[in-house]
Amino acid sequence: MVLLHSQTFFLDNFALRQWHDLAFAGTRLAHVDKQQFMDKVQAAFDAGRPLADGYAPFCKHIFLPNEWSGIPVGALPITDGNRHLLQSGYTRRRPEELAVLTRWFPAGTVQPTEAKWLDVILYSREQLNKEYEAMPSKEGAGDLLPDSPWGIISIKAQDEDYETPMAPITMMRNALGREEGGSGMPLDRAAYEAACSYWAAHAQIL
Repeated sequence: MVLLHSQTFFLDNFALRQWHDLAFAGTRLAHVDKQQFMDKVQAAFDAGRPLADGYAPFCKHIFLPNEWSGIPVGALPITDGNRHLLQSGYTRRRPEELAVLTRWFPAGTVQPTEAKWLDVILYSREQLNKEYEAMPSKEGAGDLLPDSPWGIISIKAQDEDYETPMAPITMMRNALGREEGGSGMPLDRAAYEAACSYWAAHAQIL
């Protein structure tokens, strides 16, 4: 399958679930035209919007103002008024990965606001090739990636125009290595502690 791409970016298989997977619990984009979205990302980059550094050299972010309706924020602060709604369980993003313990607000039990920003998370083409090689069962493994240097792997709806901390358990899974669904990036203790502080007071909406 030829992935949708522009001069600088391509839409990786991992991000396509946000359009096509009816059971996907994160930011849903089924009502957003994929080509229009790619055009917006490329136009923002061409206009000078920077690629912000991510948690590793192969990870970048580009932040877009949310121009689409129907895209609520993906996480909320935990308060005394909503704490009783939290649920927890073991979840995985795809069948090949190890399940990890997470907690969340069930969608429909809270009323999130429309997101102000979209955090478009990018991995380098080289990193994605390494991850596909390490996990041959992953969807898209064996396919030739476009020549564009950056793959869009995820889109997060949020109110901040900067990266919010990665979930601590995701950092741990990344440190396990590419064979277990991670990125092979060693754990950064300071970043982990900062993430714990943030996620002690917030929870995703799933």
